[in-house]
Amino acid sequence: MFRPVRKKSNAIDDAAARELLARERRGVLAVAGDDGYPYAVPVNYFYDADAGKIYLHGSKRGHKVDAIGRNDKVCFTVYGNEHVDQAETWAPYMQSAVVFGRCRLIDNPEEAAAKMRQLAGKYYPNADLVEEEIAHSLKAMYLYEITIEHLTGKQVQEK
Repeated sequence: MFRPVRKKSNAIDDAAARELLARERRGVLAVAGDDGYPYAVPVNYFYDADAGKIYLHGSKRGHKVDAIGRNDKVCFTVYGNEHVDQAETWAPYMQSAVVFGRCRLIDNPEEAAAKMRQLAGKYYPNADLVEEEIAHSLKAMYLYEITIEHLTGKQVQEK
């Protein structure tokens, strides 16, 4: 059902792809948008390695909410870990991880708050600011959970 990385020499293993998910700060969520057009939007996220799930938040209204409500199948992409192997060439290497999965709204308020603390902890410098943001924003937003069905990772040289 899911395609493997076409060029096997570019593939990174599952552990490296999951490490990239854990380390990077932003990803791109793609959903089936209006009138059959894809809709892809950059988002902040948290990857829970223990659960093997990705969490992201968003407004209670909008294109993303409507699209996920119609079709829970999503694609999520993260890229980064750019580096240059000076001994080999001038051109940088870059890694990416592509996730295919199902996205659901977390409708349990306690679960949403707990996961939001983890997500916010990735971006805010201290727990007090995390709590301020949750108190201020939690009622005005949704928290989503992506269950990973397929994950691939690759490394390419940009030349």
